[in-house]
Amino acid sequence: MSSTASSQSIQSLQHFASQLRIHSIQGTTEAGSGHPTSCCSAADIVATLFFSVMRYDPTNPRDRGNDRFVLSKGHAAPLLYAAWAEAGFIQTDDLLNLRKLSSDLEGHPTPRLPFVDMATGSLGQGLCGGVGIALNHKYLDENDARVYVLMGDGESVEGSVWEAAEIAQHKQLDNLCAIVDINRLGQSDPTILEHNMNDYQARWKGFGWHTIPVDGHDLTALLEAFQEAANTHDRPTVLLAKTFKGKGISFAEDKMSWHGKALSKEDAQKAITELSGNLNAEQGAPIIQLPTTHQLAPPKILPVAPPAYDSEKSVATREAFGEALVHLGEANPLVVALDADVKNSTFTDKFGQRFPTRFFENFIAEQNMVGAAAGLAACGKIPFAATFACFLARAYDFIRMSAISQANIKLMGSHVGVSIGEDGPSQMGLEDIAMMAAQPGVTVLYPSDAVCAYHLVQAAASYEGMVYIRTSRPKTPILYGNDDIFHIGGSKVLRQSDADRLTIVAAGITLFEALKAYDELAAAGIHVRIVDLYSIVPIDTATLLDCARATSSNFLTVEDHYAHGGLGDAVLSALSGEGIRLHKLAVREIPHSGKPTELLDRYGISARVIVETAKRLV
Repeated sequence: MSSTASSQSIQSLQHFASQLRIHSIQGTTEAGSGHPTSCCSAADIVATLFFSVMRYDPTNPRDRGNDRFVLSKGHAAPLLYAAWAEAGFIQTDDLLNLRKLSSDLEGHPTPRLPFVDMATGSLGQGLCGGVGIALNHKYLDENDARVYVLMGDGESVEGSVWEAAEIAQHKQLDNLCAIVDINRLGQSDPTILEHNMNDYQARWKGFGWHTIPVDGHDLTALLEAFQEAANTHDRPTVLLAKTFKGKGISFAEDKMSWHGKALSKEDAQKAITELSGNLNAEQGAPIIQLPTTHQLAPPKILPVAPPAYDSEKSVATREAFGEALVHLGEANPLVVALDADVKNSTFTDKFGQRFPTRFFENFIAEQNMVGAAAGLAACGKIPFAATFACFLARAYDFIRMSAISQANIKLMGSHVGVSIGEDGPSQMGLEDIAMMAAQPGVTVLYPSDAVCAYHLVQAAASYEGMVYIRTSRPKTPILYGNDDIFHIGGSKVLRQSDADRLTIVAAGITLFEALKAYDELAAAGIHVRIVDLYSIVPIDTATLLDCARATSSNFLTVEDHYAHGGLGDAVLSALSGEGIRLHKLAVREIPHSGKPTELLDRYGISARVIVETAKRLV
């Protein structure tokens, strides 16, 4: 792209910007809903990017060499679809199917469309994903593709934006360019800063970004600004584009009360008539710059070294996770890891020491960690992001949107339950199973010993889709042989007999309490069956049904988790309609600090309580 634009190229961009506005109006009016004025404010920016600045193959949106575009302000989806229609990837007639059940042109974009890397629409997330893509391009694939993230001014109040801004500056992501569409008007009120461009610039400068204030409707200025961004090194760039909501629609431009409102057919025709004055009847298809050819050799993936745990030792499952991750990294170059300043507790520091270029420290920024993981996954990597389970709650909206994206990310939450001990309830992950299992398509795994944890890390990497691995803080005995087999959707029956009268289902710390209880119950002549439910979602329904038949449908579940939405509810749901009787032992109040053994007993999930409950149930 040259630093100066010809009058012919400006006229061409004016044509396409007007065409994008017209498509956005037509689609939303046909749908009877949508955000046409939010599309109109950013139309000049998008036209400049798609038809003059970005290098991409319009026939192959997944090309690894393409510049990437992330629409963080996802409510402007019709604008994105219009751009790809003008680029030739979508039929323009299909734009009128916007928001219909039969169409993938949804109200906010999802990766059902090949040009969408991640679902957006929950604001404040696009820049985090863009950071992940930029990390991939600069430090992993080492290509020259650039990443453009279009944000709204309203979403810049979100804290996740500034988490991403901090990390992008720290990692010197000069291949990342954010554009803030500063159109002054939010949904219900003007934005905090409205058009105070000086304050916007001061904030981004304070985070170490190269800042370029620009008139977002001046095509020449936009071209020059994007050229300046491309020439900036060692830090990311943000274009602070002053725009007007509803630009080009005289009766709606810069006026409140138009957010999220489709134009009536009469108003739409008025607006289209106005905008048509900038169309060029002789304008042909846009000339799009193709990407630099970037061929990556297929990764050489080797078998993962098997575990080699001493059956006489005790090992925390969080530690086994770290060891497995290193061996997985040695076998598969696509595996990367992300941390949020707890790597010496989750043991991801071992991976970081072994593979420093594939390890990304996010500091205490869990939202950015999960968002960046989704961006890395969109580039074909297999990211493992780990922190304390309780801190993943801070990033839950990112987890939710990653599930909508069907992102191939793997999350590990450690330090779960009251068994962490003295640190107290703020550090105890007690809702994480419910949180993760609530999202469609998310696999939830809960290993009880190091061997199981090791194998499940490998299974998670091989599985296409989002996986959550729950690990414990305390060291636990080795239960299994190193060559035992574990798979997603499985379980292990550890104790059984033909005389069993009750099935006890547990996982993690409480499995060991159940095994202690088994010995005491056996001494009292009470026969029970013990199941290690290491895969909670998907659940081993077949084994549970076998247990139901063998123990007269009598079940006791024990979990270091709140009662609602945990392991017990998973078993109950799996066996609903089977006439089972199920009693849940779980944490039912906000815990206190204390010794782990004290807390297990105090909150009703110790061997003592299991024995008392089992005797009562049988």
